[in-house]
This record gives sequence, C-alpha cells and structure tokens, in this order.
Amino acid sequence: MSKILLFIGLTWLFGSPFVAIIVLLVILYLLERRFVGLSPSIVRPFRRRNSITKWKRQLHLSPHDVSAKSELARLLIESKSFVQAREILLGIQSQMDHSAEYWSDLGTCNLALGNLEDGEQEMKQALSISPRVKYGQPYLRLAESFSKPDPVKAISYLQQFKEVNSSSCEAYYRLGTLYAGLDKPEEASQAYRECLQMYSSLPRYMKRHERKWALRSFFRSRA
Repeated sequence: MSKILLFIGLTWLFGSPFVAIIVLLVILYLLERRFVGLSPSIVRPFRRRNSITKWKRQLHLSPHDVSAKSELARLLIESKSFVQAREILLGIQSQMDHSAEYWSDLGTCNLALGNLEDGEQEMKQALSISPRVKYGQPYLRLAESFSKPDPVKAISYLQQFKEVNSSSCEAYYRLGTLYAGLDKPEEASQAYRECLQMYSSLPRYMKRHERKWALRSFFRSRA
C-alpha cells in the first residue's frame, strides 16, 4: 500500500508515470543497497575503471613502480581480468617474494584461470607467511576452486577459514552448499542454521556485510 501511495505521489510530483516508475526503482535500489546488499553496486565498476586508468598512467610515467603495479593488479583481479593481473604480478615476483598479499593475489589469478595446482601452492605460500592474510580469504578462494573437483578438500579449507575468521557467515553458507552438493542434507541444514545463529550474534556494524549470506542461508534452509 505504501509503495502505491509513493507511486501516486511521484506521478503527481513529476507529472509522468514513466518518470515516477524510474524514480521509484532508484529509491528501492538505494534502500536495498543500504539495508540488504544483494544487488551489485552500479557505481563501483566506474570507480574501479577510473582507478585502473590512473594507475596505468602512473606506470607510464614510472614503469618500475612496484606499488603501482601491485595496486593495478589488485584492481584487475576485482574486474576479473586475471590474465592481465597475473602477467603484472609475475613481473614483480622478485621484489614481492616476501609479501603474503602478493602470493594471495597471484594464487587468486591462477585459481581463476584453472591452474589449480599452482594456485593452491601460491595460496599456501601466502598463508605460511601470514596465516591471517586478508582475514583468511585464501582459504575461501581455495574452497571455491575445489568445490567441484574435490569437495572434501573444499570442506577442509572452509573449516580452516572458519578458524581464522570465526565471524564469517559466508563460510557457513558455502559449507552448506558443499554439503548439499555431496547429498548430505542434514549437514547442509546444520550449516545454514549455524550461519543464521552467527548472524544474529554479530554486532550491528558487522551485519551489513554479512546480511546477504544470512538471507541466502535462510532461503536455502527453507527450500
């Protein structure tokens, strides 16, 4: 009822039902992004593209800037340009051999490109340097990559991720989907329940980030 009244008010305000629909959709999108977060950000890809252009310009002026190359590679990974990112990272390996973040980024590229053996070794190298690098994200990336070829190994990596990042609802959700894929409905349901219990215990400032995993677990548990 409130949406209908809002639509009528917007139609009266703008004098066009078509414009009113567009404005209403924008309002609903902004509310969803603010309070739920399931829909993708419209602005982020443009910001990322501008940042990529900026760092490429920086490298044109200073071709040996390792920090700029690392940042550019990270942005390319976010945009799923894994081949380009991997090429940049391989070019700075001798300077970044000590960095857990570097090995995590390189491992992410190789896992995404299907080079599972190389990617796994690089992620393990990152974790050997810093077990909590990127809040345990290497474990999560490994679990995603091995979810189909080796679900048992994927579950093992998720369990390790839970130990490092004990407040992650995503780990429980992904664990549930893996168990479901292994035709273990009871274990899957338990993982989804644990996800919802974890979410309910989180402080308010963390719930915004974890809400989408809780919602997905809720709907999965009702399926």
